[in-house]
Amino acid sequence: MLQNVRSLGLNGINGYEVSVECYITNGLPAFEVVGLPDAAVKESRERVRAAIKNCGFKFPVSRITLNLAPAGTKKSGTVYDLPILLGILAASEMVKLPKTKCAFLGELSLEGKLRPVAGVLPMALAAKELGFEELYVPAANAAEATLADGLTVYGVTDVLQLARHLSGEEPIAARQPWNPETMVSYAADFADVKGQENVKRALEIAAAGSHNILMVGPPGSGKSMLSKRLPSILPDMSRQEALEVTKIYSVLGMVNASQPLIHTRPFRSPHHTVSAVGLSGGGSNLRPGEISLAHKGVLFLDELPEFRKDALEILRQPLEDGQVTISRANGSVSYPSEIMLVCAMNPCKCGWYGDPSGRCTCSQNAVDQYLSRLSGPLLDRIDIMVEVPAVSYEDLTRRAPAESSEAIRARVNAARKIQQERFVGTDVQSNAQMSGRVLRSACELDEASSALLKQAFDRLGLTARSHDRILKVARTIADLEGAERIGPMHLAEAIQFRSVNLGRG
Repeated sequence: MLQNVRSLGLNGINGYEVSVECYITNGLPAFEVVGLPDAAVKESRERVRAAIKNCGFKFPVSRITLNLAPAGTKKSGTVYDLPILLGILAASEMVKLPKTKCAFLGELSLEGKLRPVAGVLPMALAAKELGFEELYVPAANAAEATLADGLTVYGVTDVLQLARHLSGEEPIAARQPWNPETMVSYAADFADVKGQENVKRALEIAAAGSHNILMVGPPGSGKSMLSKRLPSILPDMSRQEALEVTKIYSVLGMVNASQPLIHTRPFRSPHHTVSAVGLSGGGSNLRPGEISLAHKGVLFLDELPEFRKDALEILRQPLEDGQVTISRANGSVSYPSEIMLVCAMNPCKCGWYGDPSGRCTCSQNAVDQYLSRLSGPLLDRIDIMVEVPAVSYEDLTRRAPAESSEAIRARVNAARKIQQERFVGTDVQSNAQMSGRVLRSACELDEASSALLKQAFDRLGLTARSHDRILKVARTIADLEGAERIGPMHLAEAIQFRSVNLGRG
């Protein structure tokens, strides 16, 4: 007998429909799974066989053929355990499948319990788009699946519970949609930072326009401390942004069952020994890397020159395009990577080059060699460069409280609201993403501002990319002030953040 059970699969962070076709016929006993299954899918035969027997059902002594369609797409993971089991039971007339359009997914234990699987959210969103009405998932994944609004989700604990539900004997209650907590708290606050007002201003501008920023300063000046407080002033995430981020973490199995929606912007800080694949993604299953895990948030690279050169150069294309494409012999996949790149570095190997104390022990040749690890094209993609001087004793012992993150975030949210209204109807979400026609219309300059920018362009030897990035930063500064047009003061401050000369003290 032939039965067809609907399930779902993953391609990158997008789900697609998979039909599990089960055909049981007379002949020598066999159990074959076809349709490009990987090792984990092939091993499901033993899990399914044990689960059927341990749940009190009779495993058919017949020739069983299971086809995972579309057969030309590689299937991976343990998500097909449950639909394979249901296909066998339905083809043997031991259970009846629902008449509604529904899908099943989940990993089985040998005793028939359902274990959670990765990637439930993108598969649930795909089920909703494909017109499915019901989705059966492991109970631990049910809250995550309810994030796909408009889909009836059933959390299943074991095979016997599902069998009773399908027979109508003991229906499973549909899981109610999960609602996130409205209050978001941050452990680190800018109120803890002493001094460094210029750097705080630079970080506020970067947060308001999602600009890339580089901080250069001696050891102990607070570069890492300031960077770790950056998430506390980033603008609030929209529902759509939260779903995009959660999809990436769901694919890697990094979603908390009790808090399935990631509603705070990610902050990823990989160690400088990270490989190029670890940063961009890849591997045998083409998994997302750190740059995608920082999507809609911050990718913080501390001690920037210590990173491998090939890893840093990989950042160039994703920073421009907002996505990273991984191509291997077994396929190609694209992951989103709309990130805010935050970098910190010392001006030399010992960290004190150019400091008024004169304690630097590096020769000019050693300084040049240290800075040569950073390529010009990569630095050209940095919008804001700011020097972080050593904190003075007066600032360190000052008792007056500094401005809190909440006050700064209010200004950042106001600036982002202006940008959302400006870019309505386009794919642009922040000033850093402007290009072409949008940039020209949003960054018109008067005669005085044009003359100032021309002078800076000639004296600083700027590139066309640097020219555009100065305009974007100036537009963000104007938005923070609520100004309709870019003025000379906004442009002068933006130029100041491009005039740090690395290696010149």
